[in-house]
Amino acid sequence: MLLFRSEEHVERWCKQWKLATGATLSLETGWKLAHAWYANRMAADWRRRTVAEAEALFSELGLTAPFWKLS
Repeated sequence: MLLFRSEEHVERWCKQWKLATGATLSLETGWKLAHAWYANRMAADWRRRTVAEAEALFSELGLTAPFWKLS
């Protein structure tokens, strides 16, 4: 994960390194994703999410671009 100041910064960085732009999300959405993804990670009954569960979480957070499709 890389942090950038703006979409323009992302574009400049990708151009400089000759890389395609991947998915971007705001810091707020990144925080929400991290919190939801890791909130119960230390619980004794923790289990890995299924593909469908992960995609549902992404969708809840508005992450619906093709990048976030796992199936």
